This record gives sequence, C-alpha cells and structure tokens, in this order.
Amino acid sequence: MRISLVLASAYGMRGDVRAMLNLATALAERHDVEVISVRRQKEKPFFPVSPKVALRSVVDARPGVRHLLPRGQVRTEVALWRVLRNLRSDVLITTRPGIGVQAARHAPRETIKIAREWGRPVVPGPVKRFYPRLSAVVTATESAQEEWTRLLDGGPAVHSVLDALPGGPWPRSRMDNRIVAAGGRWTPVKAYDRLIRAFAIVADKRPDWRLRLYGAGPEERLLRSLVRELNLHNHVYFMGTTPDLAGEFAKASIVASTARSEDLGMAVLEAMGCGVPVVAYEGARGPREFVATGYNGVLVPEGDPPMFAAALLALIDDERRRRSLAAGARDTALRHSADEVVEQWEKLIAGLR
Repeated sequence: MRISLVLASAYGMRGDVRAMLNLATALAERHDVEVISVRRQKEKPFFPVSPKVALRSVVDARPGVRHLLPRGQVRTEVALWRVLRNLRSDVLITTRPGIGVQAARHAPRETIKIAREWGRPVVPGPVKRFYPRLSAVVTATESAQEEWTRLLDGGPAVHSVLDALPGGPWPRSRMDNRIVAAGGRWTPVKAYDRLIRAFAIVADKRPDWRLRLYGAGPEERLLRSLVRELNLHNHVYFMGTTPDLAGEFAKASIVASTARSEDLGMAVLEAMGCGVPVVAYEGARGPREFVATGYNGVLVPEGDPPMFAAALLALIDDERRRRSLAAGARDTALRHSADEVVEQWEKLIAGLR
C-alpha cells in the first residue's frame, strides 16, 4: 500500500511533527511511505526518520535555492494543488486543517483521504464545508474525537488513534538522578515561567536537585532573566534543543509540564516511555489525557506555583512512590508503541477501503 503523509513542515521541532515522523517510520516497515513537506527550510529534518521513508517538499525555502514562482502564500498553495492533483497514493494523511481542506478539494477522488487532527480549527467554516469530502478524520484523544464529531455533525466519521512513540527499545531511567526535566518550545502557552517559579521553592528546600530545560523559543531571554532574578543559576539549566528528548528524559527522575494548554502531550508520552513519572497541571489538555494520579504521575489542580512545587517535593521525598509511578508510566507507554499504533491505522484504513 502506498501512503503519503503531508506536513506543513517536516523539518520543525514540534510535537505533531515528531508524532507523524514516528508514524511514517513505523508504517514504512510494511508499506511504501512518503512524507510531503509543504515547506522545506533545512537540509535534514530535526527529528529522525527512517531511510525507508521518501521525503519530498512542495516549496523549497532553503537559503540559496532558486524559485520558479513568486514567493508568498499564493505560490505555496498553487504548488500544493499541483502535488495533490497528481498524487498516485492509495492513502493520503494530512495534518492541520488548512492542509486537510486542500486535500479534500484537490486530491484524487479514488484516494483514501484522512485528516489527522490534534487541535481545533481556528476558522471552522472551510472545515465544515470541505471535510465531508474526506474519508475520515482521526484524532489522538477521545476528548478531541468528541469535539470533532460535534464540529462535523453529519460529516465524515471521526476516529481516535493514539500517537506513536519511536520504535523501541526505549531508554530507561534509573530513577537515581536528582533531576527534574522539561522539554518543548519555549513559548507563553508552555508556561515555563511557572515551572521556574515552582522550582525556586523546590531548590530552597532541596538544594541538591536540579531542573533541566530542553528546547528553544521566543521566551528564552525572559526565562533566563527570571532565573537570574530568582538566583537559580546553580539550579536551573538551559540545555538547548535535542532530537533525542527521550534519551535526555531518561537521565531524570521526574518530568514536569506546566503548560496552560496542550493539544498533544508528546513530551509527556516520551517521558513515560522512559519510565519517568510526570507532574502536570490537570487543566492542560494533553497531559490530562495520559497522566493518572497515583498510577503514572501526578495531576496538580490549576493554580499557583507553590501547589506545583508541593507536588514535586512530595515525589522528591518519596523514592518508593516515584518508582511505583515509573512502572505505571512504562505500562501507559506500551499502548503507544509503534507496532500497536500501526495496527490501529491499518485496521482503520482497511475499513475505509
């Protein structure tokens, strides 16, 4: 079976990109798979992808590359239409509503067209109009499935299939390092400022513990300034970006997520794959879908950093509980193994055919 996955950019450092490249790699073990990147800004994808996966781009935006059409959104859309109209795949899987709308309009009628969605569309009008032409919509969580079912009332069937973790074996935390880790884009919605303020309380009571922040983003200067303001330069470390976040999480004993809103939670899943318990705010949609207090982590009621700090300290002071939660985290991750997720996708596609 020939399967095409279309991403806005396969070269970015985002959770949805990570999830789709994991899926492409897993599918490529059994099928002919290609990833189509609408834009290409770099020489190689940030995250690893199997050499069995064919990569091509719609618009090559790398510096120094000659462009046959004028720059801009119109140029990109025209180029995408051409690619979609000439597609010869059995199955087309899109990401983001804007790409899903274009696939519904321009991909060949005989192609199975599936929109893979995480968040809600900013402008639902085009989605409601064109998504009925799709074969199906697939979400990563049951709550998102319910939202999309309501949005597409009478439209294509909405299914729920979990995101895939990279193929194993996964690195395993020994749970003996005095490290709390967090990873992702340094943007306001991730609320790393709340994590730093919470860790200031932790560092005051348990000065031998450290916080490692992995990632990059527009809030870096603000976050570094906050670390200086709170005199945490010996306790909080900015580790930069890494394509192997799981390998870094395996060096920690706790992973923290203080996001105000999260539609994916890929970092949470990678932490669990390493057998690391997660502490997160229960208001964040992604972690709330996967974290169960007392089983694989701790959900903290939405509130001030002192409450989050108290949850961290409770785990820091109870190694036996940390190890128990770590076992639950590994069990949770098994449901997201590549083989398990590919089997779900294959069953879904077989039903659509």
